[in-house]
Amino acid sequence: MSKSRQELALYALEALKKAGADKAACKVTRSRKEEFNIEANNFSLLRTLFNDELYLKALIGGKKGVVSVNKLDKDSIDKAVDDCVTLAKSATPDEAEDIAEKAENKSFSRNIGGPDMASLFTRTKEFLEQSKDEFPKIIFESMASEFTASETTYVNSNGVEFNDECECYSYGPMFSAKDGEKSSSFNYTGSTLTRLDKPFMDIGLMRALLDESVRSLDTRMVDEKFVGKVIVAPTCGDMIWDTLLYSFLGDGSLIEGTSRWKDSLGEKVADSKLTMRLAPLNEGIVGGERFTPDGFEAQNTDLIRDGVLNSFALSLYGSKKVSKPRALCSSGALEIVAGDASLADMIKSVEKGILLGRFSGASPGASGDVSGVAKNSFLIENGAVTDAISETMVSFNVVDILQNILSISKERNEDGSSLLPWCLFDGITVSGK
Repeated sequence: MSKSRQELALYALEALKKAGADKAACKVTRSRKEEFNIEANNFSLLRTLFNDELYLKALIGGKKGVVSVNKLDKDSIDKAVDDCVTLAKSATPDEAEDIAEKAENKSFSRNIGGPDMASLFTRTKEFLEQSKDEFPKIIFESMASEFTASETTYVNSNGVEFNDECECYSYGPMFSAKDGEKSSSFNYTGSTLTRLDKPFMDIGLMRALLDESVRSLDTRMVDEKFVGKVIVAPTCGDMIWDTLLYSFLGDGSLIEGTSRWKDSLGEKVADSKLTMRLAPLNEGIVGGERFTPDGFEAQNTDLIRDGVLNSFALSLYGSKKVSKPRALCSSGALEIVAGDASLADMIKSVEKGILLGRFSGASPGASGDVSGVAKNSFLIENGAVTDAISETMVSFNVVDILQNILSISKERNEDGSSLLPWCLFDGITVSGK
């Protein structure tokens, strides 16, 4: 009889301690994915994927060894333990390395009753048929509709134990519009769900994005360079919010000392309209973490509250390395608190600017300067969205621009992974021909 994931995790943990680890942690994850794949608007594949993962961490005299393997049989675990301890013994000591202290052990369950693949197939087929009827010029390069079930156990030598079971559906098409020789830039979207009670076409921004792709078959360049207003759509949130999270708030930039915010905790860093948080426990987030990779129970964390830097996104290691507080959860599940303006009113307030749907550019350096090409974006003229644009550059400083937030929309795109509104910024440079 095969062992449970808890038994496997505890076996590996005990083996690490017996092999000489002063402190140790182990995580066992078992997951199953059932999916339909679509290529060129047709079903191409139905498959079930299984994945096992064992993560080990050993600390010996402040030296760390980490190993991950995808087999859970006894021989594989024993070898992984030996490899982990060997790595720790040969590593360089680092006083910041640690594991979570003892806290209340908990188990979490977010199961939804298993897969209903018949309904998932029906919803996917319905979506393809609706797309063909409403948007005949849309081509789906690829799409996956999935049911995922995962079970995870985390234990460490301080007595911490967490168990989590989670089930969900997801879908994510990549698409473009084609009309003869003309084609639009590709785009993508998707959602993570716990129920299949709505047509995919009616969830989130799906219908709007398909329509925008068709409208983007005919584009024009902005005929001048100007500094002005840009409405950043939720689909372009990675350009600003993810950049802030990973380049200015996380371990890397703070340990290296390159973050412009390294000494700004408790200070105003943005317009007071902005509250930015990690919210894995928000009811709109599907599958948000219940415990961190370090072994702490996850809690929602305000990174910026009313414009004030409230918390960094530091792991246990990062917090010890730079002597600043640890974040109460790890990255992901991003929420920007909704504002009090409607998107329609935001558009009406712009005499000349752009609605930015997607951005293609390099990650910013330590200064925060960003420059790239606007994709799936539209010109705003005299308070109305007009033509799709092409070959148009946008540039700004991702840190400084937070002081120039004119409004944040009431509406948000809630896709199960994040909750993001539209944001109107001033002071962005737009460069056409």
